[in-house]
Amino acid sequence: MDEKFYEMILAEKEKREMSVLMDCNEKTARFGLSLTEQEAHELVICRNESLKKYRRVEFGGGILDKLICTFCDSSYITQDTYKETMEELQDIFYCFKNEAADQLTDDELLAFMKEQFEDICMGDTEYLRSTCLPRFASAIRAGYTGYRKSGGNGEYEKLSEEERWDETLYMDVVKELFW
Repeated sequence: MDEKFYEMILAEKEKREMSVLMDCNEKTARFGLSLTEQEAHELVICRNESLKKYRRVEFGGGILDKLICTFCDSSYITQDTYKETMEELQDIFYCFKNEAADQLTDDELLAFMKEQFEDICMGDTEYLRSTCLPRFASAIRAGYTGYRKSGGNGEYEKLSEEERWDETLYMDVVKELFW
């Protein structure tokens, strides 16, 4: 009897989650994005797999609706890549909640992820997973707290090891070459 009760609770939770995800379509439609019921169901299944993989537990609603609302206006997400990108981003989210030793709020991590996804990674989830977030998580584990004031925004340049575009330097080199 206990097993059937547990299954009923899980089925009801999944039904609520599916409803929340389908409601997100109202907001995402203006960006040309929407989920079918099947895709929403697949996202919930993927979320459950990520939770198991990273040994996490969620009470109440999941992160999917916040993730969708945060990333739906990205110029790097199209209808063709929407579900797969959300699957990857939610897996990355749970991974780095762990990597940052749960010192980040959901909103701080989402803000950092979105900014890097748009500005540094140019929509490349693998680059986000393998470069930007490990550096950020490592800094947080080492005691860095500057992200608290910024809410997770504008943090990567403090941690970046790559050289970025410098317009002044570029123009100086062009002048040297052509004048």
